[in-house]
Amino acid sequence: MCGLPPWPYPKLCAHRGAGKLAPENTLAAFRLGYAHGYRMAETDVKLSADGVAFLLHDATLERTTNASGRADALTWRELAQLDAGSWHSPPYAGEGLPTLVALARWSRANDVTMNLEIKPTPGRERETGAAVALDAKASWAGAGVQPLLSSFSEAALDAARDVAPELPRAYLTEQLPDDWRERVMRLGCIALDVKHTLLTRERVDEFHAAGMRVATWTVNEPASVADFLAWGVDTVISDAVDVISPQRNTGSRTNP
Repeated sequence: MCGLPPWPYPKLCAHRGAGKLAPENTLAAFRLGYAHGYRMAETDVKLSADGVAFLLHDATLERTTNASGRADALTWRELAQLDAGSWHSPPYAGEGLPTLVALARWSRANDVTMNLEIKPTPGRERETGAAVALDAKASWAGAGVQPLLSSFSEAALDAARDVAPELPRAYLTEQLPDDWRERVMRLGCIALDVKHTLLTRERVDEFHAAGMRVATWTVNEPASVADFLAWGVDTVISDAVDVISPQRNTGSRTNP
């Protein structure tokens, strides 16, 4: 793969930590993914009302906490009081929402690389992209491997590039636009992070020929993971951390 940008990330990545076996995007989920051998995890990052970057997928709180309404309507002090574990199962009752800074401390202490999906609540795309990138830049300063920033929001990626151009970025999509080359070049991305149903061996080759690394989500069948890796996909994101073993499927920690 001559000419491709460096890719210091494992071939398997735990989706939202171990987001099916534990409450997604909590430190409990990341610890469980780590216990299953995963050394890369994906998470979703957004902003509180007072601008604190924290982990949550949805724009609203009701699915994964004991509160409701817009996630960015509460200050971090209010969000820190929420129960983000009881919805999943009783053993996780009382699990809290982590800040991005707390996740960085854990990931660096345990040598786990991160795919940070910038997940703005509607209307805060540029603000969130810039804030998450600045926090990531500070929190991973001096780290051997920087986090990969990805987003469905081009505005968020554009803002992230403006404030922290040195951090690697991935263009995240589930419907590949015809002008994807122009978009990823304009945003300075090093990777395409695409829904697995979009991929064929030929498309992986096409992305690589364009100088792009390739990540894909969310792949939970071992045979499919094996196929994607055989096609040259650089990182496969999975929920099935208890079924798909990094040691058995990848052989080594990093891609050439």
